[in-house]
Amino acid sequence: MSDLSYDPYTAINNPDPYPLYERMRDEAPLYYNEEYDFYAVTRYEDCERGLVDAKRFISGKGGILEIIKADIELPPGTLIFEDPPAHDVHRSLLSRVFTPRRVSALEPKIREFCARALDPLVGEPEFDLIASLGAQMPMRVMGMLFGVPEAGQAAMREMADANLRVRAGEAMKISDNPSFGSETFEEYIDWRIEHPSDDLMTDLLHTEFEDEHGVRRTLTRDEALLYTTVVAGAGNETTTRLIGWAGSVLAAHPDQRRALVADRSLLPNAIEELLRYETPGPQIGRYMPEAVELYGETVPAGSAMLMVVSAANRDERRWPDAGRFDLHRTIGQHLGFGYGIHYCLGAALARLEGRVAVDEFLNRFPEWEVDLDRARIAPTSTVRGYETLPVLVS
Repeated sequence: MSDLSYDPYTAINNPDPYPLYERMRDEAPLYYNEEYDFYAVTRYEDCERGLVDAKRFISGKGGILEIIKADIELPPGTLIFEDPPAHDVHRSLLSRVFTPRRVSALEPKIREFCARALDPLVGEPEFDLIASLGAQMPMRVMGMLFGVPEAGQAAMREMADANLRVRAGEAMKISDNPSFGSETFEEYIDWRIEHPSDDLMTDLLHTEFEDEHGVRRTLTRDEALLYTTVVAGAGNETTTRLIGWAGSVLAAHPDQRRALVADRSLLPNAIEELLRYETPGPQIGRYMPEAVELYGETVPAGSAMLMVVSAANRDERRWPDAGRFDLHRTIGQHLGFGYGIHYCLGAALARLEGRVAVDEFLNRFPEWEVDLDRARIAPTSTVRGYETLPVLVS
């Protein structure tokens, strides 16, 4: 009998889950966990195929294992937990207001937010990269996009953080009527309804669309509230973790960090390699409304499936020497932003924030080390990365 055991709630908090993932890819490409009653795939090809197949691997019961297993009715507007046709309508609406032009125009402000966070640290021998930059810049970007005043931005970030926190090794608790913390934005939504401005929240409230029933309308208050909560939460948490991984991975690979200091044209590929090597969103859940044959086994209808994309992103079948960080690597498509119809709408913004954050950090701190003994992984069951990362500057 195999001793292979994959607990998603402990693996996500493990600083190095990759030996386990390698065994899963080699020994159990279709894995079943009896304790939590779910299946998992870890090879790139299987994860990619499952994420593209939105009919046999659906999102309407949630994209997180705990939500799928809770079997609850999810409110409209959660977008990432919707299937066509409602998903297509809602995604199209967000695509119309969250445009590439709007994202690219943000770079000067993102640099300004980075400078505001980093300049006071110049001359300091040590600081926490997460507290000083990782938690600050994404928060200010989301606040600016949604028109949330600076005084309320920390509360917005703390709400997103609190919603994802669990006791290390435990599953997230799901209520019968999850709000995902949307009450945090009620005051701002109500203000924006009466006082429209040039921000994403105003656009969400006032942009007309044809819904899945053929009715032309704008979002209801509750729908706009949930949209805002989901997007702001995702934008805060994942980018914070990406910045943390940049700090730790580049510290562990000083030769490649110095190459990046000397040649900033390597930055875009470095961000892609970081997303492949240490994926902030490590696993994506799907519900299976019909039985599927995989590796000679029948996965029954009604099952939950985890696509472990952080394992897939280190699959040797996809990339030679996949466990090596290499900012010169030819990467192509990775699964750091998911794939298929639920591919992350904020991918362009996350890439921009990651590139600017690393660029501005290198401008001020070309050499640093990380005190891993005092670093702590944030205890969540959904997003993987540091909550504290002490950086020692030389």
